[in-house]
Formats: sequence, C-alpha cells, structure tokens
Amino acid sequence: MKFRDLMKGWPVLRQFARGDSRALGDTAMSARSRSLAPRTKTADAVVKSICPYCAVGCGQEVHVRDGRILDIEGDPHSPISRGRLCPKGAATFQLVTGTQRVQQVLYRRPGGTEWEPIPLEEAMTQVAERVKRTRDATFEVTDAQGRWVNRTLGLAHLGGATLDNEENYLLKKLFSALGVVQVENQARI
Repeated sequence: MKFRDLMKGWPVLRQFARGDSRALGDTAMSARSRSLAPRTKTADAVVKSICPYCAVGCGQEVHVRDGRILDIEGDPHSPISRGRLCPKGAATFQLVTGTQRVQQVLYRRPGGTEWEPIPLEEAMTQVAERVKRTRDATFEVTDAQGRWVNRTLGLAHLGGATLDNEENYLLKKLFSALGVVQVENQARI
C-alpha cells in the first residue's frame, strides 16, 4: 500500500478533507467499524427480567441465543428505569456468566478451615434439618404467663431488598407456619 493510499484511509484526514472536524459523520468510520453489529442482533429471544441488586426494580432485557445469554440491557419499556441501568445493573451479565462465579455449594464443617464442595441436595437437607432441630428445641406453646403463643424465638428471617410483595407474602406464610415471629424484609417497592 502506498503512503498516499494509507493517508487517504486515515480517518482524521478524511474528517478535515470533508469538513467533518468533530467526527460526527461517516468520515470517522473504518471498514472494521462498518462491519460491527451489536451482539443482541443475533438473539433468538429477548426475555424481560428485573435487576437483582436493589429494591428499585429496574427492567432488564435478557438477550438469548441457543439457550445462552448474549447480553443483558436496560428495558426501554420499563416505567421504572426507562432503559437505564446503574453500574451494578449494567454488570449483571458478568454476574450471571462470569467465570469467577461460584457454581456449586461450598460448605465449611464445624471447626474446619477449608471450604469443600457438596451437592445442592445435601446442602438443602442440612438446612431443613437445622431449621427443624432449632424449631423443635425452641418452640413454645405457652409463654411465661401461661398465654398460648405457639412460637419459636430461635429462628428469624430477613428478606433481601429484591424480593417483591408476592415473594414476601409467601415467605411470611412459610415462617409463620413454622412459628417464627421475627420476620422482616427490606422491600421498599
């Protein structure tokens, strides 16, 4: 390639030659930039979702192809966020697809110093057994004055800020059925 052809292909020179000094037109484009397309363009489906980080409830669009997430962007039809996401919401793609994300249950035995992977079923069984054991050991049918209370003060539940009213309703029913009276959540929507 001759020096003259090389200089002609340089975007800065094209900008000045065409009077587009601020590079707002086609002069700043290269063959490479013309060939680029958003990865969302090849999506098979767009699934509506809600950002998992806080209680604002910003709308997200999850772009999927062949069962894999291509990208996650703000939902322009969301009345809450109108297509905008904060830096944490914009990083949801890395949260979901990041290679550093833990993909298994880790357990540290009592007195242990190392985490070990265990199957999800084993972890769920351990949680259920510990909840039952604690409930049975701390359940009160009556209080110190002889009043009927049917409760346990040995368990409590604090829901996260991303839980919606329906989820909080179901959690309240579950924990009330267990006799848990300390049930709170951080829901602000």
